[in-house]
Amino acid sequence: MSKLVIDGGKPLYGELRVQGAKNAVLPILAAAAMAEGECVIHNCPGLRDVEKTVIILERLGCGVQREGNTIIIDSSVLTGCRIDEGLMREMRSSIIFLGAILTACSKAEVGMPGGCPIGLRPIDLHIKSLRRMGVSIAEEHGYLQCRCGRLRGCDIHLDFPSVGATENIMLAAVKADGVTTITNAAREPEIYDLACFLNKMGARVRGAGSSVVVIEGVDELHGAEYTIMPDRIVAQTYLIAALITGGRIRVNGARPSHMQAALSALTEMGARIREDEEGVELQSSGTLRSVHIIRTMPYPGFPTDIQSPFMALASVAEGTSVFVENIFENRFRHVDELVRMGADIKVEGRSAVVRGVKQLCGANVEAYELRGGAALVLAALSAEGRSTVSGIDYIDRGYEDIEGCLARCGAEIRRVCT
Repeated sequence: MSKLVIDGGKPLYGELRVQGAKNAVLPILAAAAMAEGECVIHNCPGLRDVEKTVIILERLGCGVQREGNTIIIDSSVLTGCRIDEGLMREMRSSIIFLGAILTACSKAEVGMPGGCPIGLRPIDLHIKSLRRMGVSIAEEHGYLQCRCGRLRGCDIHLDFPSVGATENIMLAAVKADGVTTITNAAREPEIYDLACFLNKMGARVRGAGSSVVVIEGVDELHGAEYTIMPDRIVAQTYLIAALITGGRIRVNGARPSHMQAALSALTEMGARIREDEEGVELQSSGTLRSVHIIRTMPYPGFPTDIQSPFMALASVAEGTSVFVENIFENRFRHVDELVRMGADIKVEGRSAVVRGVKQLCGANVEAYELRGGAALVLAALSAEGRSTVSGIDYIDRGYEDIEGCLARCGAEIRRVCT
């Protein structure tokens, strides 16, 4: 077990290059399992979830090599169609393999997904959609037993614009018989990234990034080379690190168009932001103001994944901020830990009222999920004195070398084995 030890109160200054996007690389690696040949994927971050995805690919029979941030997948001879329950429980995004395996093998046996304990993660939209495409699905002893012939294209309306369901349908539809149209599809940039990769493999996907995605089935998919998009959540986290410490950070490689909701809120809170084609730079104006209200919404609304880091920021802003969590019902697990550091936060249901305090104090705190863990690191950077953050296995699921990145900008932070 490890923990992060942070001596706070020091403004951060410097430049960082944002890593590849966790939420893009995982479905793209799953898609590579469908190729009749070799796929070369660049800008793959060194994350625990990526490591687990590689293990899944290997157990399906793929040959996998890693060379720095490049992963090479040879799926020409796929020998397996089963993902055991242990691997599925470790990350909820593993359910996206369902569509890919069905496309490649016409059958699949996968355990129920797990991941961070941030609330219910129903997969009913996945199951309902795949059944419409001709998949027979039964649940037996914690596993989904799935069988199909050639999948058939159809019209699918999602009751909620689920990212995972949209991805699974896309993966299932690329070799289906006929045309599949998804309405009320998720619009996240990671959906567009997956579509671009699928099209490089020979798929015919259009409309990704809008609420209507159309997939025309093809007979075969070939290998392809692709570079993963930058991680917009990680980029926003480091921009918040600059603002919460009263410093300046430039995040190279970040795409401002992917972060407009958060950048608008940061400006409202007193940040000076400069955007260009190469990235985003944030400088503190010296005054940190509260944000009136933040409501998490599907993209292009305010991302649920950055809600908890913003709450850490609001805890030391002048005035009162209100947070309404509309995506996950259990995404306030970081609140008690922030309160241990001196934050003034009251939670009622899915709403939290944050009254800013002048100074947080160092404390021993624990991360219970990925983004809440990042929020605790941010709070510790601004706090007076020393903090220790345990439970950092969660943080490692989404942030590549978080301590190294922050240290390069002047943070006093180190990882200690316990």
